[in-house]
Amino acid sequence: MPLSHLASLLPDDAALVVAFSGGLDSTVLLHQLVSWQQTHPQARLRALHVHHGLSPNADSWAAHCVAICEAWQLRCEVLRVQVDGREQGVEGAARAARYQALTTAMQPDEWLLTAQHLDDQCETLLLALKRGSGPAGLAAMPLRHQRHGRVLLRPLLEQSRQQLEAYAQQHQLRWIEDESNQDARYDRNFLRQHLLPTLQARWPHFAAACARSAALCGEQEQLLDELLAEQLAELLHPDGSLHFPPLLQMSEMRANALLRRWIARQGAPMVSRAALIRLRQEVMLSREDAQPRLRFGDAEARRYRDRLYWVPRCASLKDRQLPWPDRRAPLALPQRLGVLHAHRAPSVLRQPEADEEVSVRFHAQGYFHLAGRAGGREIKKLWQELAVPPWQRERIPLIYYNQTLVCAPGLFVTREGAAVDDSGWQAIWQNNESAGEQP
Repeated sequence: MPLSHLASLLPDDAALVVAFSGGLDSTVLLHQLVSWQQTHPQARLRALHVHHGLSPNADSWAAHCVAICEAWQLRCEVLRVQVDGREQGVEGAARAARYQALTTAMQPDEWLLTAQHLDDQCETLLLALKRGSGPAGLAAMPLRHQRHGRVLLRPLLEQSRQQLEAYAQQHQLRWIEDESNQDARYDRNFLRQHLLPTLQARWPHFAAACARSAALCGEQEQLLDELLAEQLAELLHPDGSLHFPPLLQMSEMRANALLRRWIARQGAPMVSRAALIRLRQEVMLSREDAQPRLRFGDAEARRYRDRLYWVPRCASLKDRQLPWPDRRAPLALPQRLGVLHAHRAPSVLRQPEADEEVSVRFHAQGYFHLAGRAGGREIKKLWQELAVPPWQRERIPLIYYNQTLVCAPGLFVTREGAAVDDSGWQAIWQNNESAGEQP
C-alpha cells in the first residue's frame, strides 16, 4: 500500500494526532504516518489512546499502545473516560466520550486522524439505512470534516480491511483484538459477522459501491448547503440563535432542511424527521408566553422572543460562589464559561473597600438601581430589558462586594458599584461557550 494518499491529504508541516486504539486499523494508520514523517521532518505526530474501562483488558491495551509508540519514538498519552450508556447505549456513549476526550486533549493547530476504512464506511451506510436516514445520514463518513474549528481526517477511508491486513503482515505489525468485536449484540458487529460476508461473497465490490452511494449523497448535501447558505445566514443572529417565524411560512421540506443545517452548526448529531416535527409543534408553535424546551441528547432546543436556541444541558450554578481575592490574576469560570479579567477603567467600577471581599456568583434576586438610571428595577425586569433568555441568566458571572451586587460584566453596573474617581476598574468576560449560549 503506497503512502501517496497521505501526501495528497497532509501539508508538509502538519501537526497530527492519531486516535490510537491499538487495533489493526489504527496500528496501520500510525505506522504509515511514522513512515510519512520520515520524509517530512517538519511535521509533528503524536498518539492519543482512550481508555474506556469497559474491558478487563483495558489496562493491558493502554500499556501495549504506549509500548508501540515508545518503539516508534512517539509520544502516546492515555486518556481515561467514564462511559454512561443509559441514554444512548454503550456504543453511542463510548463514541461520544472518545471524541470529547480526543478533542479536549488536542492543541488548536492539530488535526485529528482516525482509522475508519472502506468496510467501516459500508457498515455506517447500512446502519443509516436501518435507522431510516435521509441523504445526510446516508452520506456516512466524509474523508475530511471540520467541526468547531477542528479538522478530522480519515486517510484510510478508501482502503479495505483486506488491504490493511496485508499491509500489517508485510510490515510485521502487532495489534490487539478487542473481544467485544465478537459480540453480535452490537449492531456493527452483527453486520460485520453475519451480513457483510454474505453480501461480499455475492457481490465482491459491494463495499466500494456503498462508498460511492455515500459519496453521491454527500455531494447532494453539499449542494443543498450551498443553495440554502444565504437564506440560513439571514435567519441567524450573532449569538447563534435562529429567527424561526419565516420557517413557519415555508414548505415543511425547506424548513426542515434549514433546521437540520442550523442544528449541524451546533455540532450536534443529525436529528430525525420525527424530532423536527416535535420541534415545530412543541417549541416553534407553542404559546408566545410559554418557555418550551425539547431535549436532544445532551442539549435542548429552546425558544425566546421568536428565536430558537441550542442549549447544552449543564448543572445549575445558582449556589456557586467564587472568591476573586487577587484581581491581577484572571479568574477561570466553571462549565466552560470562560475567564474574567480585571482592567483599569476610571469610569466603570469603584475599587472595593478594605473590608469588602470580591466574589463572583451566578444568581441575584431583589430590586436594583443601575448607575446612570433613575428608579430601580427587579432583576427579572433587567434581564428582560437586556433580552437575556431565562436559561442564560444563571450562567452570567455577577461581581459582588461582600453581599452587594455591583456588576454584570458588559451588561450593567449598579449604583453601589459605580466608580466615583479615576481609580476605577472593569471586569472583562472572555466567554468560551458556544455561540448559542452567549448572552
